[in-house]
Amino acid sequence: MSIIVAILIFGILVIFHEFGHFTAARKNGITVNEFAIGMGPKLFGIRRGETEYTLRLLPIGGACMMQGEDSGEDTPGSFNSKSVWARIAVVFAGPFFNFIMAYICAAIIIGMSGYTSAQVTKIVDGYPATQSTLEPGDLIVKADKTSIHNFMDFRYHIMLNQGRQTEITYKRDGKKYKTTITPVKTDDGTYVIGIQGGVNIKPGPAGVLSQSFFEVKTNIDMVIKSLEMLVTGQVGKDDISGPVGMISAIGSSYSEAAKYGARTAFLTVLNLILLLSANLGVMNLLPIPALDGGRLVFLIIEAIRRKPIPPEKEGMVHFAGFVLLMGFMVLVCFNDITRLLGV
Repeated sequence: MSIIVAILIFGILVIFHEFGHFTAARKNGITVNEFAIGMGPKLFGIRRGETEYTLRLLPIGGACMMQGEDSGEDTPGSFNSKSVWARIAVVFAGPFFNFIMAYICAAIIIGMSGYTSAQVTKIVDGYPATQSTLEPGDLIVKADKTSIHNFMDFRYHIMLNQGRQTEITYKRDGKKYKTTITPVKTDDGTYVIGIQGGVNIKPGPAGVLSQSFFEVKTNIDMVIKSLEMLVTGQVGKDDISGPVGMISAIGSSYSEAAKYGARTAFLTVLNLILLLSANLGVMNLLPIPALDGGRLVFLIIEAIRRKPIPPEKEGMVHFAGFVLLMGFMVLVCFNDITRLLGV
C-alpha cells in the first residue's frame, strides 16, 4: 500500500505540473494535441474538441503535448505561432502550478493542525544556547538575515548553515534583542544549539493564508539552500536521493504515519506533497537544457534580441541536456538501489 501511495503522489505532482502548461496553453490559444495521464502505451483516450485526453499504462507522470512545441512549426494554433511572452507564460505555468499545489497543501495542513510558533520553551543544559541571552518565552524573529515565521524556519536555518555562527534576533516584552550562538554537531550529524521551542497556534482564515505562504517559502528556500550545498561540496552523492530513494522514503513515512490513524496519514501525505511539489517547482526552473528553466532561458534571450534562436540549434542544446540529465538520473538511481540494498 505504501508503494502505491508513493507512486500516486508522484503521479499527482507531475499531472498538476502538466495541467499548468495545459491551462496556460489553452488560455493563449495554443492547440493541445494530447493531455496524458501516465506514461507508456495508451490504454484508451477520449477526444474533446482539438484535444485527446488519454490514460497510459505506467501510473507515473503525464504529458501536455502542444502543436509544434518541439519543431519550428508556426501554423495557426501552434506553440511557435504565439508571442514570446505567451510562450514564456505557458512554460512557466508548469512550475507555478507546483507552487500553487504546495500552497494548497500548506493551507489544509495549517487549517487542520495550526502551526508551531518560534517561541523558545526550554534551554537545554550542556548546549551553546545556555551561554546566550535567550530565555524561555522569547520569540525568535530572525536568524542572521533570514526572517523567522515559525519554528521550522529556525530549525532549517540552523541545520542548513552547517555549524556557522548565527546571529539570533528575538523579542521579549515587546522589545528586540540579539545574541550570537555557534551550533554544535551531534552524533547523528545534525547541528543544534540546544533550545526546544514552538507553541501550537490555530490561526484564523487570514492567518492560515499568510502562514501557508511562509510555509511554502521555507520549503523553497530549503531546496535552494540544498542545491547551493551540493554545488559547494557541503553535501555528497550519499545525501542525494532519486525516484527510487524518494519512493522508499515516502512509503516508509506513510507506513509509520498510518499506525496513528487516517488523520495522521492524511496530514503526512499532504506534507510530502508540499515538500516534493516545492522541490519540483524549483528544480524545473533551473536554467538547465531540457527543463522548463532551460526553455525559459531561450525564450528570454529571444525576447531581448527580438528574434528566436534557430530551432535546430535550440533542439541540439536541449537534447544534450536531456542526455546529461538521464545519465545523472541513472547514477542517482544506482546510488539509491545500492543504499537500499546496503551494498
